[in-house]
Amino acid sequence: MNPSSPYFRAEAAPVAAIRNAILGILAFGVAGILAELLLLEHTEGRWQIFPVALLAAAAIVITWNIVDRQSAAGIRVLQGVMLAFVVCGAVGIVLHYNGNVEFELERNSDQSGLALFWEAIKGATPSLAPGAMVQLGLMGLAYSFRHPAVHTDQRETE
Repeated sequence: MNPSSPYFRAEAAPVAAIRNAILGILAFGVAGILAELLLLEHTEGRWQIFPVALLAAAAIVITWNIVDRQSAAGIRVLQGVMLAFVVCGAVGIVLHYNGNVEFELERNSDQSGLALFWEAIKGATPSLAPGAMVQLGLMGLAYSFRHPAVHTDQRETE
């Protein structure tokens, strides 16, 4: 879409302000989680390195979108990275939970059912922590939803 098009210029100030706030919150969240994972040395093997690398990539793409808010390519790349966040977070929840189940079964092989679930969900590895990646991914997708740099409006073609 052409940044000089009427639709691009017509994005209401409140919508633009909300979009900017979402991008700022997203940047803050990505920086925080990246710092946390690095401080925790979350770098053993590819399963642990993947979210760190994805967060680093997101930091670059977010910076690109802050610098050039009219880049359709920047928005599309951000959407791809945010979809990867959602998948990575879901996979992380499963990996954290399964690791906790394995640990709990090593400690007490008689556990099963709800008791095992409860111990695994509150285990040493935070089972729900990767959900933060899902939340950030959804936030990034909300930022890019109907973004004027990529959204084509029916009124323009009439």
